[in-house]
Parts: sequence; structure tokens; C-alpha cells
Amino acid sequence: MLTVNIICIGKIKEKYWTDAIAEYKKRLSAFCKFNIIELDEEKTFSDPNSSQINSILNAEGKRILKAISKGSSVITMCIEGKELTSPELSKKLSDIALGGNSTVDFIIGGSWGLSDEVKAESSFKLSMGKMTFPHQMARVMLVEQIYRAFEISNNGKYHK
Repeated sequence: MLTVNIICIGKIKEKYWTDAIAEYKKRLSAFCKFNIIELDEEKTFSDPNSSQINSILNAEGKRILKAISKGSSVITMCIEGKELTSPELSKKLSDIALGGNSTVDFIIGGSWGLSDEVKAESSFKLSMGKMTFPHQMARVMLVEQIYRAFEISNNGKYHK
């Protein structure tokens, strides 16, 4: 059974987001081992300069790199990534599993994004589009799309 991890910076506090994630996590248990690994967010300045932003990215990046599973297929969520349809994401996950990889780590960075070192570890860069979403919403959207991907590959009725 495939293990799917979402490694992300920051914690979700709002009940409506945590409830949505819990529902999809429950549904995903039929298809994979699913985990969300929340890492500490760096304290930021009210108006950080580029040096301070780089420092934040590097510190968060080090925590992310330590959390990545050995030998996993790493998919970073970043705006410069490739946009996929839901069926294309389903195929991507199926291809990873059929290729013999037992773990997929999706990475969601903090409010400043991801360090170049984290992006370099990525086997695929995925974009949710050119719009900007709050990290909490992006996490819920990603969990939903992972669930949809499994439903598609298993010929479920969820995807229309």
C-alpha cells in the first residue's frame, strides 16, 4: 500500500479546515497510508528584507529536508510547477506506485515558499495554478485532490 505524506510548514488552527482534512484522511485510509507532518514555521519580521526571507527559507528548508522519507518520490507544491488535471494527478500517483516507489512526499512550504535546496530534491514540481491561496486552503485542496486521484484510479464514483 502506498504511503502518502504531506510535509508542510505551520499548523492549522481553524476547526473548519481541520474537519475537512480529517474527513478526507478518513476516506483515504481505504487507498493508502496517509500522514500530515506539520513542521514549525520560522518567526518572521513585519517587513522582512530579502536576506531575512532567505534565512527563513533556509531554516524551514532544513526541517523539510530532514522530514522527507528516504527513497520517496518528492512532489513540491510551487507556483512554477506544472499544472495537472485531476486525471493526470491520478496517473502520476499510479505511475509512482507501479514504478516500485512505496512513498510519496508532497511538500508545502511556508508563506515565503520553498528553498532552492528543497526544490532540488523534488522529482516533480506541481502547481495549483497561478492564483495565490492561503496555506490552509491549499492543504485542504491538495488532500481533496489526492483523494480524487485514488477514486479515479479505482473507478470510483466521486470524480465526475
